[in-house]
Amino acid sequence: MVDTANPGGAAPALLAPGRLLIDGAWVDAADGATLTAFNPATGAPAAVVAEAGPEDVDRAVRAARAAFDEGPWTRMQPAARERLLLRLADLIEAEAGEIARIETLNQGKPLSISKGDAARGAATFRYFAGWITKAGGRTLPVSPPNGHAPLVYTRPEPVGVVAQIIPWNFPFAMACRMLAPALAAGCCVVLKPAEQTPLTALLLGELLVKAGIPAGVVNILPGHGRRAGEALVRHAGVDKIAFIGSTAVGKQIAAVAGAQMKRVSLELGGKNPAIAFADADPRKVAAWAANAIFFNAGQVCTSASRLYVHDAVYEPVMEALVELAGRLVVAPGNEPTAAMGPLVSRDHLARVSGYVDQAREAGARLLAGGGRPGALPAGTEDGYFFAPTIFCDVPESARLLREEVFGPVLAVSRWSDEGQVIAAANDTQYGLAAGMFTQRLATAHKAAAALKAGIVWVNAFNILDPSAPFGGMKQSGIGRDLGEEGLLEYLETKTVWVDLDQ
Repeated sequence: MVDTANPGGAAPALLAPGRLLIDGAWVDAADGATLTAFNPATGAPAAVVAEAGPEDVDRAVRAARAAFDEGPWTRMQPAARERLLLRLADLIEAEAGEIARIETLNQGKPLSISKGDAARGAATFRYFAGWITKAGGRTLPVSPPNGHAPLVYTRPEPVGVVAQIIPWNFPFAMACRMLAPALAAGCCVVLKPAEQTPLTALLLGELLVKAGIPAGVVNILPGHGRRAGEALVRHAGVDKIAFIGSTAVGKQIAAVAGAQMKRVSLELGGKNPAIAFADADPRKVAAWAANAIFFNAGQVCTSASRLYVHDAVYEPVMEALVELAGRLVVAPGNEPTAAMGPLVSRDHLARVSGYVDQAREAGARLLAGGGRPGALPAGTEDGYFFAPTIFCDVPESARLLREEVFGPVLAVSRWSDEGQVIAAANDTQYGLAAGMFTQRLATAHKAAAALKAGIVWVNAFNILDPSAPFGGMKQSGIGRDLGEEGLLEYLETKTVWVDLDQ
C-alpha cells in the first residue's frame, strides 16, 4: 500500500550531485541558481537541483566542442565505443529499480511504466551500440567525362556538437533515445532535461561517468527553456539541435536553426486518430483504445486522442470503453494497483481541465470522467490527478477535437463512409501516428497508405522498438528517431575522390 505520510515515495538518495554535469564534473550553476522538482502525486517538492543559465551553457558547449575536436571519442576505435555503450546498458539494467523509483517520484507515472522505461533505455543503447561497428561508407562506380577511373568512396562522419532538449513525459527513455544514436555516431552532446523532470537525467549522468564515457562527451544541464534552452539553441558552438516537445516551440527552434544553418531534428505534437472498421472486435478495440489514450495519463505524443468507430460496432465499443475507463485505477504511481498516475504539474492539470471545460461548453457529451477522480489516498489532496475522460458528439468548434490536449481525454466519433472517415482522420495539422482495427488485409493496407502519418499501427497502438523509425509528417516534426534512420540524423556524408592515374 501507499505510505499515506508520503504517498509519492521517499526523496531520491542519489541527488548528492543535484548539480550540473559539465566536462565530466558535477558543478553548481555559475550564478548559484536552483530549481525545485515536484512530486506530482502530492504537489510537494521532491528535490532541489542546480539550474543552468547562459554561462553554464557556454561552459558545457565549450567542453563538448573540446571533447569532439581534441578528445578521444571520435578517434576511439569503433569496438571500444561499442563496449562503453554496452557497459552503460548493463549499468542501466543494474540500476533499473532506482531509475524507476525516481522516475515515478518526479514524473508521476506508475512504477510498472517506469520500469519499462528503464528497460527500454538499456535496449536503445544496446541497439545503437551495435551500429558502431557496422555503419560504414560505400565505394561508388562513377564514370567521369575525362575517361579516368578514380576511386570514389563515402565516409559517414559525426555531425559534431549536438544540443538535445527532451520533454517531461518520458524523461529517462527520451534521454536514452536521444543520446544513444548521437554517441554511436561519434557526436558530443549537451543534454537539457525538462525543468519539471530533471532527476533521472542526472542519474543517467552518474551512470555515464561510471561507464567510462570520457569527460565532455555528455554534459547535462537541468534548466528552464527561456534561459538554458534558448542559450543552447542559439550557441554558435552547436552544430545540430535535436528537440522533442511542442510544435510551437519546435517552430521557434527551426527558425533559429535555419538562420544559423544548423542541422535540426524535431519530434513534435500529434492529434492522432484511431479508426475502428465494421469488422473489428469491439472488446479488442475498446482495450487498445483505452490503452492508447490513458497510458501515462495521456501524456504521450502518439496517444490516440480521436477515435472513429463504425456504426456497426459503435454501441458495443462504447459500452466496453466506458466500462474500462470506470475501472481504471488512478492512484500515486508507487501504488501497486495504479494503472494511471497524476499529470506532471499543476500548470498542466489546469491546461487539461481547460480543454474539458471548453468541450462541455461547446456541447460535447461527457460519458466518463471529466474531473478529479475519487477514492484517492490521504496526502494526495494537492496532487495533479485527472480521471480518464471520454466525450462523444464533439462539435467541430471544440478545441478538444483539433488541438493536442496531452492528457487522458478521448473524443469519439461514429462513421459510416470510409472515404469520409479517412478524410476526417487526416484533417489535422499533425501527422505523427494513426491506427486502425480491422480483420481485412486489404482494408488495412489501403488505409495505411491513405493515412497521413509517420507511424501507422494495425490492430494495435503505441508499440515501439529501437529498430523501428519514429517520427511524423506535416507539423509533427522533421527527421526520425530510432532505427537506422535515427543514426543517420547524427551523421554527415563525405565523398572522397582519389585520382588513381596520378
